[in-house]
Amino acid sequence: MSLFHAVVFVDHHHAQVLQFDAEQTQLQKIHEHQHLTRQHASGVRSEHEFFGDVCDALEGVSQVLITGGHQGLAGFRHFVEKHRPQTAQHIAGYEVVGHPSENELVVIARKYFVQADGMGETPMPS
Repeated sequence: MSLFHAVVFVDHHHAQVLQFDAEQTQLQKIHEHQHLTRQHASGVRSEHEFFGDVCDALEGVSQVLITGGHQGLAGFRHFVEKHRPQTAQHIAGYEVVGHPSENELVVIARKYFVQADGMGETPMPS
């Protein structure tokens, strides 16, 4: 089930995807694929597969806020713009953050969407 808004915390090794609306929050955790091969650039392939999985988790979500550290955001943004333009259309913004809790991520996203599109006041998840 896809909800209208989502916030993602992403780095190069894991991601937390939180879809939410006024009453509920759904969490999905995604981890990097580990390929131990001698092939040239296998790390790039693993990162692309990982970022692709994050994009797949956002399918059906209308507006997404992507959060994370500078390097994680830059890598994900580059991947999305180059390989997943259909996902890029649904990304409302990118925000640099530390390592917030799940509840803190939802609070950050709610504030962002209230300012960006007037999402309105919604109750906090419990």
